[in-house]
Amino acid sequence: MKTFTKSFTQQEPIPEVGIERAVELMRSGRLHRYDRDPGDDGEVGRLEREFAGFIGVPFCLACASGGYAIHIALRAAGVKTDDTVLTNAFTLAPVPGAIHNSGARPVFVEMTDDLCIDLKHLDRMASESRSRFLLLSHMRGHMADMDRVLEICQRHDLFLIEDCAHTMGASWNGRPSGSDADIACFSTQTYKHINSGEGGLLTTRHSEIMARAVMLSGSYMLYDRHPAGPPDEEYRDIRLQTPNLSGRMDHLRAAILRPQLADLPERCKRWNERYETLATRLSSMSGLHIPERKPEEQFVGSSLQFSLPDLNGESIARFIRTCAERGVVIKWFGDPEPHGYTSRYDSWRYLEETPDLPQTDRICNTLCDLRIPLTFTEEDCQLIVEIISEELK
Repeated sequence: MKTFTKSFTQQEPIPEVGIERAVELMRSGRLHRYDRDPGDDGEVGRLEREFAGFIGVPFCLACASGGYAIHIALRAAGVKTDDTVLTNAFTLAPVPGAIHNSGARPVFVEMTDDLCIDLKHLDRMASESRSRFLLLSHMRGHMADMDRVLEICQRHDLFLIEDCAHTMGASWNGRPSGSDADIACFSTQTYKHINSGEGGLLTTRHSEIMARAVMLSGSYMLYDRHPAGPPDEEYRDIRLQTPNLSGRMDHLRAAILRPQLADLPERCKRWNERYETLATRLSSMSGLHIPERKPEEQFVGSSLQFSLPDLNGESIARFIRTCAERGVVIKWFGDPEPHGYTSRYDSWRYLEETPDLPQTDRICNTLCDLRIPLTFTEEDCQLIVEIISEELK
């Protein structure tokens, strides 16, 4: 019986140019983002300018994590204690965590079979909740119809924050993921599309929002050292009205991210090649369903989701276990106990109440998740498919 021996959490090495620059920085001792020579933007400033250009927006802020970026996005947007924030029921724990951290309450919206936010339910919940904010999570890289999302936001006067942790490098109808948002937040945590261990990026078109975010990030009165920030006059009042919630990125992380960002289009292409190998073969299996992708969505296949609609919970748990025994690590969103990154809305019991979301429950109950590291080859993907096929029989 064949087994798979590679790690599902092993990432590619940091590019040598990034390693060399990181070593230079460590030898200099100048790691703090504001510790730089006059006239030098530093690694963080250069990363912010390059990422803003990549997304096609004027402003970018580098943060300590993606979750922190979401938190200060909410604060910069004007979210207050006891406000409500619409968000996906199908997301990861940092999203409701950031809402809770801002003092607001999440209003969860159902998911659809293609793993996106249910836009009919969103429309209804926007009316019923009268929320002023939508935190849209592109969970596992699945993008909702962004044209309809924007229409709903306009009709209900919703401020749109996009969680693009899983869609860096993706686009909708040619528009980069995050470029439609009032604020977009990205992650550079190890298992995302560029890797600094932890890290986040916030982008926006609004100068006042950006000024608040810069002050929230812990700029003290050094806001003029943000080359991808607004003019100094934007800070005149905001600098005295905004608390410091220190969460800056440092030069070391920015230095190892910049060469990865430059190579991101090629990395996305390689992910999609692996995704296609897996998806083409898995989709032919009886009893296994892969969600449909929309033609307008140019996605990044860094993970693959599939459902097992004909199996009950006991059978899925056995399938997950036997695949793991052969080295293929699959996560299950229907597991009644949260494991690793697969907690779901009914696991977050610090929230005031657990809503009734039968559609999301039905879909999650049979939904499986497979990570696709770039360290896997096409032959590795073929072996994974073979093992899954044998364990499903």
